[in-house]
Amino acid sequence: MTSPLRRRIGVPAVALAVVGALSTLPAAQSAAAAPPAEFAPVTAAYGGGGHGSAVVKGQILSYNDFHGAIDPPTGSGAVVNAGGTSTPAGGVEYLATYLKKLRAEAKKEGRETITAGAGDLIGATPLVSAAFHDEPTIELMNTIGLQVSSVGNHEFDEGVDELIRIQRGGCHPVDGCQDGDPYRGAKFSYLAANTIDNKTGLPILPPIEIKYVKGVPVGFIGMTLEGTAGIVNPAGIKNVHFTDEIVTANKWSNLLKLFGVKAQVLLLHEGGAQGSATPTPGVSDCVNFSGPVVDIVKGLNPEISIVASGHTHRFYTCKLPNKAGKDTVVTSAGTNGQLITDIDYSLDKRTGRFTAITAKNVIVENGVPDGNGGWKKDAAGVYLKNPDTVDAAAKKVADKYRTAVAPLANKVIGSISGDISRTNNAAGESPLGDVIADAQLAYTSGSGAQIALMNPGGIRADLDADQSSGGEAYGQVTYGEAFTVQPFNNLVTTEPLTGAQLKSVLEQQFAGYAGQTTTKILQVSAGFTYTWSASAALGSRVSNLALNGTPIDPAATYQVTINNFLASGGDGFTNLVVDPAKVVTAPGFDVDALTAYLAKGPVAPGLANRISTTS
Repeated sequence: MTSPLRRRIGVPAVALAVVGALSTLPAAQSAAAAPPAEFAPVTAAYGGGGHGSAVVKGQILSYNDFHGAIDPPTGSGAVVNAGGTSTPAGGVEYLATYLKKLRAEAKKEGRETITAGAGDLIGATPLVSAAFHDEPTIELMNTIGLQVSSVGNHEFDEGVDELIRIQRGGCHPVDGCQDGDPYRGAKFSYLAANTIDNKTGLPILPPIEIKYVKGVPVGFIGMTLEGTAGIVNPAGIKNVHFTDEIVTANKWSNLLKLFGVKAQVLLLHEGGAQGSATPTPGVSDCVNFSGPVVDIVKGLNPEISIVASGHTHRFYTCKLPNKAGKDTVVTSAGTNGQLITDIDYSLDKRTGRFTAITAKNVIVENGVPDGNGGWKKDAAGVYLKNPDTVDAAAKKVADKYRTAVAPLANKVIGSISGDISRTNNAAGESPLGDVIADAQLAYTSGSGAQIALMNPGGIRADLDADQSSGGEAYGQVTYGEAFTVQPFNNLVTTEPLTGAQLKSVLEQQFAGYAGQTTTKILQVSAGFTYTWSASAALGSRVSNLALNGTPIDPAATYQVTINNFLASGGDGFTNLVVDPAKVVTAPGFDVDALTAYLAKGPVAPGLANRISTTS
């Protein structure tokens, strides 16, 4: 969908800020700050390697799920937690600095560097990027030297046509080039091997790219997860379909092999997760590892020796077996540019194959050492940012857009009484989910709305009472902070559902029922309650539906508010698709509903007591 923000802001051409030359990382920093224990590398050796002039050395620097995180993350997401240590990390100026540092180290070792992404560079982005249809993020990816990336599901947030414009350049068809200069597109290649045009049967963007490392070819295959269609707005992808990851990867792997490319890398926007949310540094960082990437790797050709993955927002480096039983190195760099995966490898010039691969994650530190093994904070407890480790070129581009969007981003629009978290309880409900559902119900009360439902994946950040983006007081919320919570510009709609239809929607929350692939618990508005049982049969898990204490009547009709993503069957909720003629669309967007609700604050955290669960 086209974002209204550019039309609202009326951004003029902005003079570029001039900043000092790039400073290298101070040598004293690691000693003074005692950063977290280094992530030990994972290493795979394949044998048969040559020696001396027969060996080519290279480096891949990869990251994923950047989500337009131009500014350093704030609140609880400001740090990387690993091994019991919290390190402030992220922000594009710091990401650029670390990329340059790692490239320089590789150059000293005679390694050529390729910088790669694994999808979701754009989409679900903060206002500084989203207000300009994520052109700022692409311009910054060009600036920091990204060369190739897979698409991810969020690359499709504004549809296929917009993704192709993002790649190729040109002004937005509705909003134009509102930042005052032309948009020239991505200098790097987006790869979309499994996004197939229904009419032509071909990928919408190149499926593969070959890079040459001292004359030896290295092939890159890029793709999003097969399940992308179920988690993006169907309206934007109606002319494409997404194919199986294993079949697609092997198809292009075989073609690369036919071309003589025996060293292959899969950039895959799908991943896994460890048994612990805060992995300890170690060889694998993948204790009790699970997720779709495990089975995908099991089916891959052995030529695909590296899989740079994403989507789950976890960080890891592992070895997983491919279909030949050989090791494939599998990596992910978390999210928001807080880590970089440093992959060093050797190639045999005679065979063109990998002979050894070593990978580890590197934290993109942005803090100021306190000299006692920690990091300095201001009076409000916010980590200070280190000006000595800022990349000048990246800052110049970022400041252009920060200046342009600041009047809107820093406008105080409401208040909260305390931190409001999006973390779900055992029933799948969160305090912030309550607040957003209540906001949408209030926003559509004029349409007779009685119940509101909100998809949890659309809630992208907590609301932190002590977070300050423009000097506002404790509890005050800016438009930029509200937009970070709900960055998709979804329309707010109200539609009629019978009690029986409403129950069928709630039954569809659980993986395996009516086409649902994963469990997603919808957030619900005040007055609506129900219970679900994890042990009950699919299709019969939901019970005790009530509105203001009165049982829901299966035959009665209720007016239910949802966003247009859900109304189009997004997140697998096909039971929410009704006759469009019966849908009433509110005059604004989901973020408008939230800001209107916060304006009546201070708003307290929801009690998260509307949904109950039994074993």
